[in-house]
Amino acid sequence: MTVRERSAGVVIFRRNSDIKYLLLKYGLGHWDFVKGNIEKGEKEKETVIRETKEETGIDDLVFIPGFRERITYFYRRGKELVFKEVVFYLAETRKRDVVLSYEHEDYVWLCFEDAINRLTYKNSKEVLKKAHR
Repeated sequence: MTVRERSAGVVIFRRNSDIKYLLLKYGLGHWDFVKGNIEKGEKEKETVIRETKEETGIDDLVFIPGFRERITYFYRRGKELVFKEVVFYLAETRKRDVVLSYEHEDYVWLCFEDAINRLTYKNSKEVLKKAHR
């Protein structure tokens, strides 16, 4: 039996002399963007705002109009096969400091090239490439 799961996430960046992207290290050791399951009655951007605050403490996101990327993949949860859909947005923050939740082990702000190399999953790399354009 296949279970469906929907999440929303965000590619967060800040500007200094150049653009830096925020990556989080998840408990299983992979590097990815902020994301989380969409709760009942929640809209995608509401999920992004909530998850960003919970996972990083960042609360000043400014969404970039027109960016919405959808990825899908399968994973196993026990004996269940899960079909996961994640919708990503692009947003800017002025904050540098991150307050990690229990879900994450580390964070880093990286330039595009370093972020591409650090991201674990190919589909996340593709999202970042589209966001960076």
